[in-house]
Amino acid sequence: MVAVEPNPTAETIYLGCYTADGGGNGSGVMAARRDPVSGRIEEPVLVAETPSPSFLTRHPRRPVLYAVNEVDEGTVSAWKVGGDGGLRPLGEQSTGGSSPCHLAFVATGDHLVSVNYVSGSVAVHPVTDKGELLPRTDLRTHTGAGPRSDRQEGPHAHMVSPDPEGDGLYAIDLGTDAVYRYLLDQATGVLSEPDPAVAATPGSGPRHFARHPAGGYGYLVGELDASVTAYAIDGTGRIRERGRASASAATGAQPSEIAVGPGGRFLYVANRGPDTIAIFSLSVPDQPLYVTEVASGGHWPRHFAIVGGHLYVANERSESVGVHVIDPVTGGPSMLGDPVPVPTPTCVLPVSW
Repeated sequence: MVAVEPNPTAETIYLGCYTADGGGNGSGVMAARRDPVSGRIEEPVLVAETPSPSFLTRHPRRPVLYAVNEVDEGTVSAWKVGGDGGLRPLGEQSTGGSSPCHLAFVATGDHLVSVNYVSGSVAVHPVTDKGELLPRTDLRTHTGAGPRSDRQEGPHAHMVSPDPEGDGLYAIDLGTDAVYRYLLDQATGVLSEPDPAVAATPGSGPRHFARHPAGGYGYLVGELDASVTAYAIDGTGRIRERGRASASAATGAQPSEIAVGPGGRFLYVANRGPDTIAIFSLSVPDQPLYVTEVASGGHWPRHFAIVGGHLYVANERSESVGVHVIDPVTGGPSMLGDPVPVPTPTCVLPVSW
């Protein structure tokens, strides 16, 4: 397996890809060097063969990378990151469900939480001091359905969003149009019974949630009705709807990722279908104001990441990553050169170790 060549002037971008198990053409996790000044990335290379690592995260303190393996019998996998950016396997554990699609660490870094899309469940795994995954300590399965019988016949957990501090987390469920609030017992790795779920707009299909860096607000993107909903977050972590907007000016959009840009001035949403990145002003944080949208640089933008003044888009169906420069005044991205070929990319994770 090819390792990434050392380059002290650049950072690393890891890329999750669908493999044949998920109908894709990838072979596992790829990595590319990024020039932090120009934003350009080198040709990605394969650093870990693993089935459909559709979403990636890193340990908050240690040089360890993690992925969900989005397959029928779902797993989470871990790798120690070498000085050259290469990955050494640290093992895997079952998520207890089917097709896990997202994972994140709680604030302490002692537990990794993942969600199983098909099973509609939330799994918890403790992590050792070396970053190794331990067997699952909890599994909570949601119940219910939504009005869209084609997509909401049952629960479909799509994202976990832990509090920046403390033991709380949100589990976003596309199938039940709900946001569940859990507390994690750090000693046992067991989740509390959830607070009464916060109901999203029926049929909206909530997918991902982005927090404002200043705290106090969060933004939920609805995959099924192409919406963006702003919430106020109180001191206990409970959320209350404040404002709502369309995710795209185009018809037929299926939003995927949502993120707040540096400084909290702009909100970004990837729209599959029209294949755009929409930009919203957050001058009034609880009332996102649509500004414009620009081409994602490919087809079916599934995920994106912002690092510094650059935005990187995983265009799944055109099998490429679009590199964009963000205008510091308007917040608008513009393409930097041609898209970089990547087989069926699903996640972009820029890191500096």
